Amino acid sequence: MSTAESRRAKMVADHLRRRDIHDPRVLAAFATVPRERFVPDALADRAYDDAPLPIGEGQTISQPYVVAITAQALGLTGHERVLEIGTGSGYAAAILGMLAAEVFTIERIESLAQRAAETLAALGIENVHVHHADGTLGWPDEAPYDAIAVAAGAPAPPPALLAQLRLGGRLVIPTGPADAQRLVRITRRSETDYGEEDLGDVRFVPLLGEQGWPVPTPR
Repeated sequence: MSTAESRRAKMVADHLRRRDIHDPRVLAAFATVPRERFVPDALADRAYDDAPLPIGEGQTISQPYVVAITAQALGLTGHERVLEIGTGSGYAAAILGMLAAEVFTIERIESLAQRAAETLAALGIENVHVHHADGTLGWPDEAPYDAIAVAAGAPAPPPALLAQLRLGGRLVIPTGPADAQRLVRITRRSETDYGEEDLGDVRFVPLLGEQGWPVPTPR
């Protein structure tokens, strides 16, 4: 076993299994995807810490546990089409790509979208498609989706994302103000009815865009 494989195995054992991440497919994905490829070279030795790390442009790669709890809550079996909002480094998209048939991921910051696409391509991950756009509006041309994962905190679930969710599909999203975010799973029960479950406290960067928090005006 290589050093990187050993560090991934330790991350899975210490930070995921011990915190009730039990889906075997999720655990296998985390034991496979090389997180060190999705962080700046200077932070490679911290890639398997259970902590967010800066990736530039004021953004972070989420801590492994938060990515794992989101992936587990989506309940993926391998045949799904998944939408991810907030590509960032591309790490969570790579994990989702191991769990679903096809992943469509949107990043608001063009430089991050380009870098993520390059990293995913270098790793030979072909079922993840990166798009530079306003993630709060989703990717309607590819809808509907069996599952949607949002990696930024919204004031409320964006209506566009709810509309793009297939009947029976699941949306996992952090909502609420920056100091009191809750991770919720929303299941579409009918054309107009959605059920919601609280998954616990989280802290994410804000979801900026037309149906999220306002984009700061450049000075």
